[in-house]
This record gives sequence, C-alpha cells and structure tokens, in this order.
Amino acid sequence: MAQCVQSVQEFIQDSFVPMVAVLCSEDAERVTRKNSLSFPELLRPFCRLTSEGHLRDPNNQVVVVKGLRISVTGINTRPPQTPEMHRLLSQAVSVCQPPEGSPANVITAGDYDLNISDRTVKASVPWYSDWKETLTQLSSSKYYTATTPWFETYRENFLQSMPASEHEFLNHYLACMLVVSSCEAVPTEQFLKLSQEQHRIQHSGEYTHPKWFIPNTLKYYVLLHDISEGDEQRADSVYEDMKQRYGTQGCYLLKINSRSGSTGADEQMPDPWSQYLHKTSIHNPVNGPLVFADDNETHPLQLDQPTDAGYPSNNASQSVNNVDMTRPQKQASVTSHTTPTPRGTCLTLNDHDHIRQFIQEFTFRGLLPHIEKNIRQLNDQLVSRKGLSRSLFSATKKLFGGGKVPEKSIAELKNTAGLLYPSEAPELQIRKMADLCFLVQHYELAYNCYHTAKKDFLSDQAMLYAAGALEMAAVAAFLQSGAPRPYPAHYMDTAIQTYRDVCKNMLLAERCCLLSAEILKSQTKYSDAATLLIKMTSEDSDLRSALLLEQAAHCFINMRGPMVRKFAFHMILAGHRFSKAGQKRHALRCYCQALQVYKGKGWALAEDHINFTIGRQSFTLRQPDNAVAAFRHILINDSKQSAVQQTAFLREYLYVYKVRNTHRLSCDDLFPIMPTSEMKMNTAQFIYSDKKSEKQAATHVSLDQEFDRDLSPLWRELEERVVAVVNRGAVPITFQPSQCCLNSQTDNLRYPLAVVEEPIIVEVVFRNPLKIPLALSALCLLWKFTPKDFSDPQGNTTMALNDIIDTQVIPEFTISPEETKVARLKLLPHKTGELHVLGVVYNLGTGEVDNSEGSLAEDLMCVRGQQNLEIQGPRLNMTKEEKTSVTYGPDHRLDPIITPLMPLLEVFFINFPTGLLCGEIRKAWVEFVNVSAVPLTGLRVASTHPEFFTFGSAASDLTPVTPTAAEHCSAYKTVAMPPSVEIVSLVSPAAFGVTSGDRPVVAEIPLSQGVLGPGEALQIPLWLRGPDREGVHEINFLFYYESTEKTAKLSHRVLRHTAFICASRSLSVRATASRSNTLHSRERETEERQEGEEKNGSMLVFVDVENINTSEAGVREFHIVQVSSSSRQWRLHKCINPVGDKDSKLASRERGKLCFKATRCRTEEGGASSSRAHTQIISTTPCADFFFRRGLPSEPRRGGVSTGGASQIWRQSGTDDGVTNIVKKCSEVELDIIVLWKAYVVEDNKQLILEGQLHVALQTIGKEACSLSQKEDAQSIAISRIRPTSEDFMFLTFFFLLFSSLCMVPVTLTLSNCSLAQVDVIVDLRHKTTSPESLEVHGSFSWLGQTQYKLQLQAQEVYRLSLKACFFQAGVYNLGTPRVFAKLAQTSAMCETSQQSAMPALIIINSV
Repeated sequence: MAQCVQSVQEFIQDSFVPMVAVLCSEDAERVTRKNSLSFPELLRPFCRLTSEGHLRDPNNQVVVVKGLRISVTGINTRPPQTPEMHRLLSQAVSVCQPPEGSPANVITAGDYDLNISDRTVKASVPWYSDWKETLTQLSSSKYYTATTPWFETYRENFLQSMPASEHEFLNHYLACMLVVSSCEAVPTEQFLKLSQEQHRIQHSGEYTHPKWFIPNTLKYYVLLHDISEGDEQRADSVYEDMKQRYGTQGCYLLKINSRSGSTGADEQMPDPWSQYLHKTSIHNPVNGPLVFADDNETHPLQLDQPTDAGYPSNNASQSVNNVDMTRPQKQASVTSHTTPTPRGTCLTLNDHDHIRQFIQEFTFRGLLPHIEKNIRQLNDQLVSRKGLSRSLFSATKKLFGGGKVPEKSIAELKNTAGLLYPSEAPELQIRKMADLCFLVQHYELAYNCYHTAKKDFLSDQAMLYAAGALEMAAVAAFLQSGAPRPYPAHYMDTAIQTYRDVCKNMLLAERCCLLSAEILKSQTKYSDAATLLIKMTSEDSDLRSALLLEQAAHCFINMRGPMVRKFAFHMILAGHRFSKAGQKRHALRCYCQALQVYKGKGWALAEDHINFTIGRQSFTLRQPDNAVAAFRHILINDSKQSAVQQTAFLREYLYVYKVRNTHRLSCDDLFPIMPTSEMKMNTAQFIYSDKKSEKQAATHVSLDQEFDRDLSPLWRELEERVVAVVNRGAVPITFQPSQCCLNSQTDNLRYPLAVVEEPIIVEVVFRNPLKIPLALSALCLLWKFTPKDFSDPQGNTTMALNDIIDTQVIPEFTISPEETKVARLKLLPHKTGELHVLGVVYNLGTGEVDNSEGSLAEDLMCVRGQQNLEIQGPRLNMTKEEKTSVTYGPDHRLDPIITPLMPLLEVFFINFPTGLLCGEIRKAWVEFVNVSAVPLTGLRVASTHPEFFTFGSAASDLTPVTPTAAEHCSAYKTVAMPPSVEIVSLVSPAAFGVTSGDRPVVAEIPLSQGVLGPGEALQIPLWLRGPDREGVHEINFLFYYESTEKTAKLSHRVLRHTAFICASRSLSVRATASRSNTLHSRERETEERQEGEEKNGSMLVFVDVENINTSEAGVREFHIVQVSSSSRQWRLHKCINPVGDKDSKLASRERGKLCFKATRCRTEEGGASSSRAHTQIISTTPCADFFFRRGLPSEPRRGGVSTGGASQIWRQSGTDDGVTNIVKKCSEVELDIIVLWKAYVVEDNKQLILEGQLHVALQTIGKEACSLSQKEDAQSIAISRIRPTSEDFMFLTFFFLLFSSLCMVPVTLTLSNCSLAQVDVIVDLRHKTTSPESLEVHGSFSWLGQTQYKLQLQAQEVYRLSLKACFFQAGVYNLGTPRVFAKLAQTSAMCETSQQSAMPALIIINSV
C-alpha cells in the first residue's frame, strides 16, 4: 500500500473514537454562526487532547490514555442513505489531488525509475539488464513510497460515515453536549428543553438513529457566552447556578467572540478549520454541500516533457506520458464557483485556548470518569450474572487456562446473520465493555472481552456478532503494547469472509479489509496485503474496487523484490475502475503511471491501449494537447494493430487535433506524425535536359548518389591542387573545399553557400509505420529568411515573400502502408541573405475518400500542421569536458547563406567510351556550356588519372574539327616514308604541360579570349588512352572555374565527374638491351655518320611483343605499326625483318620478337626516333602527349616524371667507391621504347580498326623491362600455360643480316613418342632464367623464328623439328635449353607434364 501520513496505530485509534452528540439552542447557534461555523465545526480542530488522561480499570490499575481524540457531531435522526454516502465518498475522492510541491518519491526497480508522486514520469529502456544486480541494488537501497491522499480521504470519510450497527457500539454516542447561549432569558429552562429533547430521541422509540452507547447517556451542559455582545456578570451568575444544579463536572462556561467581525479584519489569524471542513460525513448534516471543480475545467494533471525523444511536445512542460499531479492554485480549482468565506473572524488566539481548555475539561472531568464508571458497572454485572469470580481478569484466565474448544468453520455454521440479542443480554454487555475499553486504549482488557464474546457468539451461531468480535479482537491484539501475542491475521480473514459471504454486508467487510491491510503493510507483508485488497474488489462498487486495486499495485512495488509488471497491470485495472466510477482524473493518473512500465518494452498492444485510453481521458478532461500527444504515439511506432484499428486511431487523432486547433489563433505548434529518418540538402542545380544519346553529362553531385566517405579527401585534394596552381603554388589559408551535397556524414560546422537564382533542394525521408495509406497534400518547406545585401551592407528593404524565395509545393504526396518515401522540396532564392530551413508543413489525411459523407468528411479528417527539422550535430569529443559529458556540435546544413550570382558550368562528353583496350587511343569530344547569366573564366581540369586523357599541345592540329568528321579517322598523323629512312624529331616535354619534378595534374582549357560568356558553349577534342592495367578503373575529373567578378563569399566553383572505364588486355611488350661487339668491323664505310656511331658505340635492343588478348571485345589480331624510341643518348638505328616489309601480325596468344640496333647520338640530336615502318607517324599529339603523361610501372602512384620522358635514371647517392659507381653508370640506359599498334575488331558484323601505343622504359643493360607490372605479367603467363588455345603459338623473329658478328646455326630437335598412344607435345624455346642450364651458357644466344610449337605425335612416331639459333659473339654454348611438355591426347588434363631434359648439346663459336 502507499505510504500514509499517520502510523497504523494512529490510524486505528482515530478510526474508533468516543462519539459525542451536540444539541444547540437557536441563540447558541447564532453565536457560533458569526464565525461561519456550527458548534461541532467550531470544536473540530481542537478535539485531540494534547495531554495524557488517566482512569482505573476494574482491577484498580491505572490506564494511561495518550493522544485521545473525540468526535463531536450534531444529532442527525435521519437514517443514513447508502446512495448519499456513495456520492459523498465519490466527491471526497474527486476533490483530492496530489498536493502542490510534494517531494518526488522514486522507486527504483531494475532499470525503472518510477516516480509515483506523478510530478515526472521516467522509465529507462531497455528491459532488466541484469536481474541479479538489480536485486542486490534493491536489497541495499532505501525504499521510497508514494502518498495517496485521495485514498486516505476516502478511508477517513468511509470510517466516519459508517452507520451505527446493533452488533457493536464503537460508533454509538457516549455523551451529549447541551449548548445554550448566555443571552437566553432563562438558560436553565432552555437546558431542560434540550435535555428532554435528547431523552425523547434516545428513549421514545420514534427514532432508530442515532444509536446510544448506554441508556444513561452523559449530559454535559455548556453555557456559551458571546464576549462582544453578552453581559459577562450575568453569564458568570448563570454558570454559578449551573454548577449548583449540575455539578462542577457536568457543566462549563465557554467564552468566545472576543472581537467583532469588522474590527481587525486586516489581521492574519490562523484558520485551523480549513483542513477539516472540506471533509464530508453523514453525521454532519448542517455542513453546506461541498463545491467541486467542474470536470470541464483544465485538469490539474500537468504532463511534463519526457526523456523519450519519441514524445515531442510544443513546450518543455507538456507531454502525454509525464504526469504532474501538482498544479498552482489547487484550492482555487476546488472552490472555483464560490468565494471562500473566512472562518473564525470573531475569535482570537485566547478564544482558541478557551475552546481547547473546554474540550480538555469535558474529557478529563466528564467523559473519562463516565466511561470508567460504566466499565466498573458492566464488570460487576457480568461477574454477578455469570457467577464467576470478582473480576473479568480472573474469569478470562480460567476460561483460557483450560483446553480450547475447536472453532467451527464458516461453511459449517448456519446462516444466522439476522439473529438479534436483547440489549440486556450478557453477550452484548461483554461486547459493550470491550468497546469501552478499546475506546480508552485499554487493549489488553478489550482483547480478553472480545475473545470471550467471540466464543459466546460462535456458540450461538450469531455470525454477525462473531465477525465483529473477531475483527476487534485482532485489532486489539495488534495494538497491545509489548506485543504479547502475534497478530491473528486469520481472525481478520474469517471476519471478512463472514461479513461478505454470510452477512452480505460489504461495508463491514471493507472496513475490516482496510484495517487488516494497513496492519499487514506495517509488518511488511505486502503480498498478503495485496491478496486481501484484490479479494475485496467486486462489481457492486467501482470506486472501492479502483482504490483497493491501486493500493494493491503499490503493495507490489514496495516488496523487497519489486514486482513492476504486476504494479503496472493493477494500475491499469484501477484506472479502468476509476473510469467506470466517473473519476476521470484519477483514471488518467493511473494509466500514465502504468505507462512508465510498458513504454518501450515491446508490449506494443498494451502500450497502444494505454495511450488510447490516455488520449480519450485527456480529451474528456479538455486537455487536447495531451490527447494529441497520446494518439500520436500510437501512430508513430511500428504498430501491431490491424489496419481497421489503425484507421480508427488515425481518424480519432485527426479529430482531436482539429478540435485543439479551433481554440488557437495560429497553428505554430508541432505536428509530428512521422519521424524524419534522414535529411539531405543540395545547393547545386540539376538540369536533366533531353540531349542526344552520344552526349553524356558530367555526373557531379546528385541526391541519388550514395555518399562515399573515402572519396571526400580525394576531391578535396584535387581541389587543393587546382587552387594551388591558380595561386602560384600556395593554398590560401582561408581555403575551404566546396560542398555541394550535405548530409549527416559531411562536415556541417560551416554555413553552406548557395547562389541566387539557383534552387536549393532538401530531401526528406518519410516513413509510414502504419498499415494504412497516408495522404499528404500541399507539402512544402517552412523557412525563415534574413535579407542581406553583401555588396551594400546598408541595404535592407521589405518585399513580398515570392520576391524573396519561390517555394515549391507538392500538391499530393501519398505514402503507402509501411512505405519509406523520399520527398524532394525545392526553394529558389531571388535575394541574397541568410536562409534557415525550419521544417515542413502539410495537410494530413487518411488517404481514403468516404463517399457516404462526401466532402464534409474529407474536410473533417484533413488537418494542417508542421514538423520541425531539428538536426543534431556530431558529438564533441576533443576536450576532457566534452569526453566526460554528452555535448553536440552545431550542424548548419539547413542554414545556407545566399550569395550573389556566380557562373554555372555544365560539361557534356561526346563519344566517350566505357571500354578500352590497354593502351588504346580513342578520340572523344568534350563540350563546356555556361548556363548562367554571368561569364566564367579560369577553366581548368584536374584528375586522379592525368595519364588517361589529354587535350593536346598548344601547337597540335585540331583536325578533324568536328566529332562527326573524326568518326573514321585515325588518331595519328602519318606520312609515307621509305623503310630505310628513319625519322628523328626533337620534342620538348614542356610543350605538353610537363614540368620538371611532376607529371601534369592540372590542365588549363583554352577559352576564346579567356572567357566563356553566358549561354555560350565550347567543344574541344579529348584524347583518351586505355589504362595499362586491365579491369574497371574509376577516373575522377574536377573542373574548376571562376567568375570574372571576384566575390568574398564564393571565390570559385567546381564541377565533378566520375567515369568508369573497363580496360581489356591488348599486348604485352618486353624489352632487353645487350652490348654489341662491333668494335672491329671488317667492312668499314667511309661515311661520317657511320664512323661517329662506331666511336660512340652501339647496343642491341630486343623487343618481345605478345598478344595476351583472349579474343576479348571482338579483337581478332594486332599489327605492330611502328616502334619508336625516346632518349637523350640513344636512338633506334636499324631493324631487319626476315619475312618482308609487312606489318608484324599477331593473332591470339602469338608472340613476336623484334631486334634493333641502337646507336649513341650526339647531344644536339637527342629526341625521339622511329623505326620499323613504311609509313612514319609524325604527329606529336596524342602520341607524345601520352608518352610524357605516362606513369612508370615501378613508380609510386603520384611519382614524377622528369624531362626526357623515360630517360629518368634511378641514381642512388651512397658511399660506394669510385670504381663501383663507374661500373654502375656504364650499365645504365636511358632509352624508352614506344610501340604503336593497330587492332582489328569485329563489332556488329563490322570491322573496326583500333589504335594504341605501349611504353617500355629500359633502365639497365641486361635487365628486362615490361609494359606491364610483374604481377600482371606473371598472371598472364600462368593463364597462358593453364589455358592454351587450339592455335599454334607462332613467334616471328626479325634479325639483322648486315652484321658480320651474328652467327646463325641450323639445329634439329628430335622428338620420339615411346608410348602406344597419341601425345600432344608443346616445345617452348624460351630461356628459363632460373634453370641450371642458363648458368652454363657463356655469352648470349637466341632462338630465331617460332619459339613455341604445338605438335601431335602418333604412337611410336619420331618427329624432327628444324630450329635456328643466332649467336652474337664467340664462345661455348649449350643448345639443350628447349623445354618439352607432353600429355595424352585423349585426356582432359589442363596442364602438360614436363619431360626430362636432354643431354647437354655443346657448340663452339669461333671468332673469324
């Protein structure tokens, strides 16, 4: 049960007090009415004695009476009416609400902090995290319980309103005060009339009520003297006469009204009657009716803002689930229809003392002696009648000393509840004596008497009397000091069962239940108390059931192991019964308290029921804000209700919301139906125009793109590079990267910048959690704008809203059941200033059209509201204070600054490919369009792959001039030349934007006069080269441009583009440089150039070209068109083609080897040379562009390329000696090989010619260089071994015929099939550098012609294969280097088996 203000002993003592009746004359009543009080009301605050009283029991033992309270009421002869009593009790409960400023009573149970005082409501989430830890915490913590003053008020009024019964005497009158005014002409005659009236009421038999304790009722004569009007001497003389007539102990002179009501009205006198007179009792009929607050007034429950973010409210002190039972001016709400009348205005503090002294004199000198005398008389009568010993003490000892008679159960007893004893029956005399002893706190004697009477009643089967004796025997046993015996709870259980089932008297059963529950609670037997309270609930009284269920819920929460869910369940039951009883406010309070437990725990249906009831009750109590919040909570969660039920909830919610708005002047409060799960803001304009299919617009930034956190630093770095180039190598301190799309993952600490006349798009994601459609209409953004003229700070004018910002309105926005839908809302600013996007506004409907009700229903079920877009910034975690607390930084993504006009660029790519061969050259076109009203300048482009594209050098020929004219033209410019003539051209890297130290990352795009005007477009060619690595490549372009007019807010703008290129395999080029022995040529030529070459030295360059394309992209064959070189020191001199002057053709998986003689050139001749072609390609663009933009495979990603292209030498500064440095320098080569090729592709039954170029950088003599990285090359070799094609691997070798130092020797390789099955044989003539045979080779030699053969040998067949070896210098060589692989022809094995190597075959080459 809840905590009570009184202790259980005080509660029981105040529940059973001596009853004193009052009869007043008219003049005496007039005297007291001066103070707006009747005489009983005048005495009520002073009816508790402040000093101890004494009396003696029949054994002459002194009994001390402490804190005795008497009940003084007027005589009411009308029998009590049960409906009237129920009405008064209901009013008493309804008027009592939690007091203002009550301390917060918090019960901690598991993860719950339940504030039962209802000032706040907080329930933590999730469910019990650690039950064992929770129990440990609870066992060591102090328990706090809540007070329920409405229950105490009900209990007090109920006990005081108990009708007098024949089976007990506790609420019978013991005495009667006869009050006469001293102003009476003959006061004694008036006393006589009142005495006769009292005797007539008690003994005439005309009245059944009230009940009197004993026939000889104590009459106490009170002379009331009004000091302000009466004659004090006359009053004293009358009082002296009264003392002679009635005795000094039977009368009293009470002097009051020491001042008149008008004088001293400004003095503040205490009002002790206020806390008593609002209580109601049927024994006080003269009281005026209680005045209660109208149910239609604002309910004193104030709903506080909860900790749950799912309950937004329009201010910080209102919410549906936080109940504040306190409210200012509580008394004003109780007496709202009448002005409170001041009481006791004619009384002074001395008068208060006079009244207090009067009560004490009456009790000590009149009432207690009267009770003591009656106890002795009853004891004597009982002793004489029973024939027992002198005192009841000895009698009860003898009775209890022997064996106990077994008591019969209730089921065995007959229904004799209607049995009545005569008034002089000894059983009733015992009960009367027990009640007298109980009233004066002599509990031991009272218990003995009750116990004796109980046995007599049970033997007579007088069940009503027996139940009363059991009830009071249990109470008396509990109240005995020293606790000589335990509390007999079974007495109470038997009494309750008898009252309820046998006697059918629910009032007595309820009283017995209230007493027993309070006693059990004091003994911390909360489980027994809860069980008892729940048993007393029934359908005959909703109010009683509601109060008892609420107390049972408090019992569950106060247990050592709090039963939180039982508490919540019984609070729901109590709220339901409160609602049936008409107690709407208490019902709302119970539901709100129960919601603390059910909220956020997955009990969806229960939570919906509670919120629905809270909404209904709040609306009934005219609290529309709380009703709206409650209904809203049903709709925002993932409800498990059916679609029909959700429709009903939504309709009711819309109705309540519309009713609420009718009482308001504006609709500025929140209207949160659906939570916003994500928001993005875009400050760039997107124009999706209908262009030709070959045109591809730059991707830039779109709301459809998924934000990639890893790409943000990349775009920032590209922008920094361009800004650094523009600012002569230094990035300004004030530089901030451009942000076109803002979301929760971007840096939103700065205010974003938008541009006038460019739309701002805000993307809001709505989620419909319901199973019914929602129809939103007139959806638009809510904003606030502060105009600011950045060019003229003083300008500030007022204009229409449409002249400032155009707001897009979405007429209809329907969200299907359980759908997440994106709404993109647009704003178009026309003025500069500061914009703040506050939220969205819309009309909400159910999404259904009711044809029966027509347009009226649609108008009723569609309301206007708004939802704020409040964004929480990132959590701060830098300083110590921020780490120890939860603080968040700002987020300004919805607060853009509108800047003046800026240019806006659009970029289109024409004929831009999606797939290329590795090294393929493709020509595309790029179109730049200025779609703004101001010109742009400083157009530049940066890329993560600068080697991928080029716009050509400044001096290059831009032919053909249009994309259409270039459709079937070559990317290279060629001229017909004899094969013996070599072309040497000097090329400067600076002509292609390459500076020393780095590759060109930023390229400037030439504009006509450096400006692209408004609406103008520019088309320029764009050469693309396929990446050297196969796979999908992401290539990022950043276009940078500026305005011709510099602004402080926005210095430049950027446009982003991301292209994806799928690169397929083409050719693999390997090159090796070897020294040549040509120092003593027998055939000297007389030409000067030849002598210079011999003096400068020469070397042999072997270029190994392999077609690694596996017929991908429809490629049939590759042709080696031209081999060029670039070096400051070397140039390719001669190339000998033994098969003619045709192009070298390589089919799939074929390999060719080219041999060149390289000679040193003069310093002034350093440049690029080409050889091995009938037609010489002389165009520098794009050949030289891509050569200078290339990235070496061995370089880091952002490594630089020095001037001279691949002539970069890997020099190391170390501590080696001079000889080592000289040897190392002699082995260095600065020679770059460029292989130009053509590929014939079949696509859509058409043959296309693709062109490309590959680069190889030779660094060291004898060290092989490759156009592919080692990883890719190894992968391609492995694949070629595992998946051989059906074609023969042809290897074409071209060698020199003019050099006498070469020796070519024919060699025959004999293959013998020793098995009886067909065998597939592969002969590979390539040297295996890791084999032991290579160690035996002195010098260098090479196999000419086809270096790989695929043969099939029949059973026991011998096959002779003719080969040719080429030797470059004299020496001893091992010709046993060919590798032979074989497998059975019929097997499906993928790999051949390597055969045993043949014996060494040595050959000696002599020098001639």
